[in-house]
Amino acid sequence: MIPVLQARELTRHYSVSSGLLKPRVLVKALDGVSFDLEAGKTLAIVGESGCGKSTLARQLTMIETPDAGTLIIDGQDAAKANRKQLNAIRAKVQIVFQNPYSSLNPRQKIGAQLGEALTIHTNLNAAGREARVRAIMERVGLRHEHYYRYPHMFSGGQRQRIAIARAMMLNPKIVVADEPTSALDVSIQAQVLNLFMDLQDEFNTAYVFISHNLSLVEHVADSVLVMYLGRVVEQGDKSRIYSSPLHPYTKALLSATPCIFPEDRPARIKIVGELPSPLDPPAGCAFHKRCPYVQTRCTTEVPALRPVNGGVVACHRVEEIQVGEQQAPSTRT
Repeated sequence: MIPVLQARELTRHYSVSSGLLKPRVLVKALDGVSFDLEAGKTLAIVGESGCGKSTLARQLTMIETPDAGTLIIDGQDAAKANRKQLNAIRAKVQIVFQNPYSSLNPRQKIGAQLGEALTIHTNLNAAGREARVRAIMERVGLRHEHYYRYPHMFSGGQRQRIAIARAMMLNPKIVVADEPTSALDVSIQAQVLNLFMDLQDEFNTAYVFISHNLSLVEHVADSVLVMYLGRVVEQGDKSRIYSSPLHPYTKALLSATPCIFPEDRPARIKIVGELPSPLDPPAGCAFHKRCPYVQTRCTTEVPALRPVNGGVVACHRVEEIQVGEQQAPSTRT
C-alpha cells in the first residue's frame, strides 16, 4: 500500500538569541526525522516536552516550511508544489490543537468558524455549507442549536469536539492531533479518544497523534516514533515497542508509565538529570548524560538509526544491552 504521508529527513533549525550581547545560536528543533504513514493508521509521536513533537506537527501541516527534507502528501511533494497545488494539499492535512479554546475565535459563532474551510476550499453555496457544517456537528455529538453559539459557551470537551469537527470538515487524508486530550478531564479524554477512533473507522483517516501519555498511546496507535532532542531514537510497531523496547530512553519512559496490574509493571529505570538545553546539546548521543549504559563512544559519536529486531533504533549498545538483560535475573519494583 502506498503511504498517504512520507517524511524524509525533515529538518527545522531556528536561529535564536542566547542572551544579552551574546552571539545567536542555532537550535536544531527537528534534525532529520523520517517515517511513512498509511491511510487508516495512527502514528504516535512521543517524548518529553522540548523534544520536537510540536515542531514536527507544524512541518506536517505546512504551518512552517522545513529547512531541509522531503514531505510527500497523497503522492504530491509539498516542497515542489506551486501556490495552487499547495492550497489543495493543505486541504488534505488538518490539525487539532492542544488547547481547543485558544484555537477558536472568541468573537465568531461556531457555525461561521466551521464553515470557513468550506468557503475557501469548496464551491458550495451558503445553504450547502450550512448543511455540511450541521452534519459534521451532529457526527461529533454537538446539537443543532450550538451552531449559533460562541466558544465561551461550551465546556472543554465540547470545544475539542468543535475542533475535531473543523478538522474533519473537508474529509482530510491526514489529521495531526497535537496533545488533543491533555487539557481535558480523564472521563472526557475517553470520550474524545473514542470519537477519534470512530471517525477514523468511518473516513479511513490517517492520524499523527502527538502525546506524552504512553498509557493513552497504547490504546490508539498502530506504530510509535520516540523522539529525543529533535531526533528519532526508536521507531516501530506499537506491540513490539511496548513488549520489548530497544532504546534506553524508551525503556525508561515505559517503566514510568502507570500500570493497573503490578505484575505487569517492568523494572523501574530512573533517568538522572534534566533534558539538555537545545541551545547547547551534548556531543555524541544526545541521551548519553542521562543514560545508565553510557560508554566513551556514546559521548563522541552520534548513533545512526538502524534496523534491530523488527524496529529501528539509534543506540550504539542496543545488542549488548539486550544480551545483558536476558542473562540478568528478572526484577520488579
